[in-house]
Amino acid sequence: MELFFYAVFGGLAAVVAVLELSKNNKDRINTSSAFNSFKNNYLLIYSLMMAGDWLQGPYVYYLYSTYGYGKGDIGQLFIAGFGSSMLFGTIVGSLADKQGRKRACVTYCLTYIASCITKHSPQYRILMLGRILGGIATSLLFSAFESWLVAEHFKRGFDQQWLSLTFSKAIFLGNGLVAIFSGLFGNVLVDTLALGPVAPFDAAAGFLTIGMIIILSTWTENYGDASENKSLLAQFKGAAVAIASDEKIALLGAIQSLFEGSMYTFVFLWTPALSPNDEEIPHGFIFATFMLSSMLGSSLASKLMARSSFRVESYMQIVFVVSSASLMLPILTTFFALPTKATGGGLSFAGCVQLLGFCTFESCVGIFWPSIMKMRSQYIPEEARSTIMNFFRIPLNIFVCVVLYNVDAFPITVMFGMCSIFLFMASILQRRLLVIADKPKTEDWQLKERDTESEPLNL
Repeated sequence: MELFFYAVFGGLAAVVAVLELSKNNKDRINTSSAFNSFKNNYLLIYSLMMAGDWLQGPYVYYLYSTYGYGKGDIGQLFIAGFGSSMLFGTIVGSLADKQGRKRACVTYCLTYIASCITKHSPQYRILMLGRILGGIATSLLFSAFESWLVAEHFKRGFDQQWLSLTFSKAIFLGNGLVAIFSGLFGNVLVDTLALGPVAPFDAAAGFLTIGMIIILSTWTENYGDASENKSLLAQFKGAAVAIASDEKIALLGAIQSLFEGSMYTFVFLWTPALSPNDEEIPHGFIFATFMLSSMLGSSLASKLMARSSFRVESYMQIVFVVSSASLMLPILTTFFALPTKATGGGLSFAGCVQLLGFCTFESCVGIFWPSIMKMRSQYIPEEARSTIMNFFRIPLNIFVCVVLYNVDAFPITVMFGMCSIFLFMASILQRRLLVIADKPKTEDWQLKERDTESEPLNL
């Protein structure tokens, strides 16, 4: 493995260590023992859930390629996942508000375990089924767990500011530390022990099973709207009314879709970007480096959110601009770096520059997650939290599907350029959100929602 990888990883680790050790009383929030017990239980489960997800991340593209599928076929498999998340995942995720968030979290575990099992088959139909199941699971992961946490947090009477502590710790552990160890563990399974690219998926199923058992034995159920007779169509109408009647919710949804759409496109693009001529790159180690960068970002976010003088709506403008600039590097290196046609070998100079840019982008991702969670807890009404959050994922999945469908039609630099433009657009929308952040809603969306329920609805 090249010295460059060790240098980047070591440098990032040193910065994270300095940030964590430099925390003072201003960076800490005083809490109660009851809250700490609640928080630690959630963090344990969230870490197990994320381990099940992160173990798969670096090897999805690689596994499909070892089965003999090209970039176009792999792109279609990815489209199936995002399309499933948009169609089926939105419905299943929205049912969490009515049927229970705990039940939705267990459904996530079962669905993702089934998706992992399908990876043992090289048949395209079976792999497609796995992607569909994975898409449903992804919608639940990014809506049901957060919805359960927010509802349970307030049901137990904890202070609202303490939510930011749980969010930042969850990202620091689940999207940082756990992701790093998942990447390294996957590297050991695939490269060191030579168990093959399907081994990380088996390990992921194991972690998901453990997490599901803990959920079943320790969590209580909570719901969104208490109405037992409210149909699924009424839920969707109510969520649409909430978004249409409050500009802050609409802006938040647009910002989330633009950023996450770029992020998920990046997940597909980073492997071919760093190895355009089939260079030998350590996928698991690079993935761990990305997650260490994300950990650095979440550490910065926890320091920022612990201080009332820093508003999330304000500093996120800068984060989006930096993330936009970082994804411009693959385009810039095509102009300033000497192209090479030699196949194989190690990471090129252009690849080294891009890797640094990608680490910067992942740091922005680490800041984004707890920050967007905090804004969602402030602006999204509790009654339809899961439904609205899954509404946000519809344009996100459409965007990613369109990009992946045209993956063979455009050079990789064009796709990175599109992502950079969307991230810059997110910064503009974030500016608008800052301007109207303290503006009260002009209408009560719940009243409008009750008007929709007066119509006969059968679903």
